[in-house]
Amino acid sequence: MQYKQSEFLIETIVPKDELIVSRTDLKGNITYANDTFTQISGYEVDELIGKPHNCVRHPDMPKKVFEELWSSLEKNQSWSGVIKNLRKDKGFYWVHAQINVVKKDGKIVEYKSIRTPISFKDKLKYQKLYDNIKKENNEKTRVVSYNLKNYTIFSHLYSKITYEKVDFF
Repeated sequence: MQYKQSEFLIETIVPKDELIVSRTDLKGNITYANDTFTQISGYEVDELIGKPHNCVRHPDMPKKVFEELWSSLEKNQSWSGVIKNLRKDKGFYWVHAQINVVKKDGKIVEYKSIRTPISFKDKLKYQKLYDNIKKENNEKTRVVSYNLKNYTIFSHLYSKITYEKVDFF
């Protein structure tokens, strides 16, 4: 996957007093999305229902995080952690996710995820952590650097190089 849009670098801030809520079936397909989820992700509710929840997975996220998430859920355990999500417009947003199993008559019937904002400090911490995890697991990583002298953004994404002329003033 290659992103050439400048929106890939634009973050949407999750308001501190908002909760993003969704539910999925046991295969991870979205069955419910609250208004905050649609507003932050940029999708309409009918675009999300029935889609795999990983439609908002940002490519900066290591596979290992989701392996641990699914391993916990399959063991009937909740999972919590920090996630960087991808918006429909290719921007991104960071959240702390708490995912729980939902049971009916003792049987798991769905998963419920409640997501809250994280601090700027945590965003930096987790971006570095996730970059390191991806490197350790030989996953491709992204590097973005800014050269204001030439007004050019250089982005190295998944071993493909793109350049974009940007006006800063």
